[in-house]
Amino acid sequence: MKKILLLLTLLLSIQFSTVSAQTQLEVNGVTVPRKIEFQGKTLQLNGAGGRSKMWLEVYVQALYLSQLSQDPQFIIDSDTEMAIRIEITSSMVSSNKLTKAMNAGFEKSAGSNLEELRPRIEQFKALLSDAITEKDVFVLGYNPLDQTINVYKNEVLKGKVSGFDFKKALFGIWLSDKPVDDTLKKHLLGI
Repeated sequence: MKKILLLLTLLLSIQFSTVSAQTQLEVNGVTVPRKIEFQGKTLQLNGAGGRSKMWLEVYVQALYLSQLSQDPQFIIDSDTEMAIRIEITSSMVSSNKLTKAMNAGFEKSAGSNLEELRPRIEQFKALLSDAITEKDVFVLGYNPLDQTINVYKNEVLKGKVSGFDFKKALFGIWLSDKPVDDTLKKHLLGI
């Protein structure tokens, strides 16, 4: 009888830990939710990974989609709700460093559209210009209804940047053929 009770207890604890593991994921010490709500829709975690610069983990990023995919071009070209969640993991990250990194990323992903996107890139960078501290969370959510990127910092809407072309360039920073980090790209795609 004791063995049966012990076995039942073990099975139940495994079941509860599995349920708990399904609602969140841990990446480099950061708890990443498996689902987020955006514009009244539930978006699913497609993949997550850490970004490091010079052997220092600087942030953990997650990609959320309404339709999961491992095809980076499909995600970039998709006109559906999606979001990127970035949690800062280092006090070395400043708004100046983040916007410089975004600039470099846009230069790689925007290609010949860079000059056309420049005013909106500057608008986007202005939304990231507040002081940044460790554990700050940014959500960059794309709303297909008005084709805007909604920029949230710690669950507060900082502003919106319009254009499907801007959305493609933004997501291309991490998912294009010239991503800022090949390993992070694979993690975001769940590969």
